Amino acid sequence: MVTQSPDSSDPLTPMPNNPQRPRRLRRTATHRRMVRETVLTVDDLIYPLFVMEGEGQKEEIPSMPGCYRFSLDTLLEEIHELSRLGIGSIALFPKIPAHQKDNEGTESYNPNGLIPRTIRAIKQQYPHLLLITDVALDPYSSQGHDGIVRDGNILNDETVAVLVKQALTQAEAGADWVAPSDMMDGRVGAIRQALDAEGWINVAILAYSAKYASAYYGPFRDALNSSPQFGDKKTYQMDAANGREALKEVALDIGEGADLVMVKPALAYLDIIHRIKQKTQLLVTAYNVSGEYAMIKAAAQQGWIDEKNVVLESLTSMKRAGADLIVTYFAKSAAGWLSVAD
Repeated sequence: MVTQSPDSSDPLTPMPNNPQRPRRLRRTATHRRMVRETVLTVDDLIYPLFVMEGEGQKEEIPSMPGCYRFSLDTLLEEIHELSRLGIGSIALFPKIPAHQKDNEGTESYNPNGLIPRTIRAIKQQYPHLLLITDVALDPYSSQGHDGIVRDGNILNDETVAVLVKQALTQAEAGADWVAPSDMMDGRVGAIRQALDAEGWINVAILAYSAKYASAYYGPFRDALNSSPQFGDKKTYQMDAANGREALKEVALDIGEGADLVMVKPALAYLDIIHRIKQKTQLLVTAYNVSGEYAMIKAAAQQGWIDEKNVVLESLTSMKRAGADLIVTYFAKSAAGWLSVAD
């Protein structure tokens, strides 16, 4: 009988009389920090903020405990606190009054509208804050859809023309990154071409490239009062069952000039984050969405889980999967927790 001697060149082959004890490197907190493969930092986090008209207003969102709609003055106070915590980037989302909504989303490119005014005020007071703005029609649409509606259908090219106007308005106001979240075909290329033609060559595009038609978005739509007035968004957002299609969408957006790509949601799509990261050198962003936030908050309020540890574990899992940046409603809390040594 021929016996095969251990292959010393194969690190997975145990050597005789040399038992493997991985616990040696887990003995203390210092050991664990020294050998940690994935490190989450505050620089990885983008904080989404909701802004509304008015003064002195700060309304908690019932389905998102700890998150608020801010009027501009209270929003600036909140950003001061975020700066103190080291959060360097925010993503802005507007709650638009019903009387300003229409099917064409015309308020989305009003240069004196809520978002352009907010951008200018933030940049005047916090010029070094990295400011990301949402490009989509649903907050401005009387139909609650991301595009113009005709005969029950969401129009693509007509919507893209409006999105271009919206992106230009935001760039002119001072946005650093514009983030088209609508999932219309061809919008990244159209926005890039328009930005460059108008001289906004340094405004980056964070493309919501793999945005799924997810049930996890409910609390966000409550926050902005932007739920669809009919049907759903499955004709333009991606089918939750598809993985290869995400690679196709990412490739298209990169080809059209995206500077960063996004996967949304995050926790149920860690495999998609990983697959995309293997295929591109661009930064990959994950959106830890409102439903994911609400579930953790609800369980924590019941005492069923340890909120801090579950949040940090969840965010770390997104980075481990391949996310370079994470948009999360937990950013403010996580920044405080990360400042305390393990």
